Amino acid sequence: MYNGCNRWQEITRLHLVLSATIFWISCFSIVGTGLTASAAEMPEIEQRGYLTVAVKDNLRPLGFRDANGNLQGLEIDLAHQLALDLVGKAEAVKFKPVANRDRLSVVLDKKVDFAIARVTATESRSRIVSFSVPYYLDSTVLVTKDTSVQQLSDLAKQKIAVLNNSSTIAQVRYYVSNAELVGVNSYQEAREKIESNAAFAFAADASVLSGWVQQYPQYRLLPIKLSTEPLSVVMPKGLQYDKLRRNVNEAIARYLAEGWLQQRVQYWGLP
Repeated sequence: MYNGCNRWQEITRLHLVLSATIFWISCFSIVGTGLTASAAEMPEIEQRGYLTVAVKDNLRPLGFRDANGNLQGLEIDLAHQLALDLVGKAEAVKFKPVANRDRLSVVLDKKVDFAIARVTATESRSRIVSFSVPYYLDSTVLVTKDTSVQQLSDLAKQKIAVLNNSSTIAQVRYYVSNAELVGVNSYQEAREKIESNAAFAFAADASVLSGWVQQYPQYRLLPIKLSTEPLSVVMPKGLQYDKLRRNVNEAIARYLAEGWLQQRVQYWGLP
C-alpha cells in the first residue's frame, strides 16, 4: 500500500502524462466528432456568483446524503472548496445529482459547469471532455471478512466475486491466477455471496469498497492495490473555457501541494 507522500507524488507524475495525452487528443481528435461542449464560461460564472456541479448522491464516501438528506463526501468537499476559490464563497454551489450514464452528458449539454462524480480520466473520454489534475487515485482492491488474509497468496484457490464485464476480471486473473472467479451483477449480490460463503472475497474499486467497510465494519480492505486510475473533474473543451479549466487545475494543484486533499481523503477513510 502506498504511503501518503508516494501517493501524491504519483498523482503529480500521472498528471504530467495525462495532460500531454489529453492535449494531443484535443488538438487532433475532437474534429469531426459532432459533439460540442457547452457550459458556462468563467466570466459568466463570476458574474452570477455560484457554480453548478454534477455529483453522486449515493456513493459513500465520495458523494452521499447523511441522515438529514444533506450531501457530503470527498467530492462534495472538493466542490465547496472550488466554489470558495472560483467565486469567493464555499456555499455558492448548486449540486445536480447524476447517474453514472449522465456524468459526461450533463457537461456537454450545458446543464452544469463541471462534474465531480467519480469519473476516471481515460483517453477515450478525453476526446469529448477535458479532465482536471487528478484529485484522487482510485484503485482495484479486495474486501473480505476473513481476518487471516494478509497477502494475495492467501487467496489462492479461493472464490473471488467480481462484477460481470468489469475490467477487474482481468486484473484479478493476472494477480491471483489460481483463484476461482464468481461473477455478480451488483455490489449487493457480491455481499450476499460472501455472507452465504459462496465467495471468500470481492474485488472492486477502492472508492466504493471503502464506503462498504464503513457501512459494514465486519469487512476489511486488504492493503493491496491491483491497479491505479485517476479520478478527475470533468470540464468542457473549447478555448472559451480555458480560464475555467486553468482556475480549476491551479486550485486542485494547490490543494495537493498544501496537503488539503490528502487530509480530506484520510478524513473520509479512503485508502
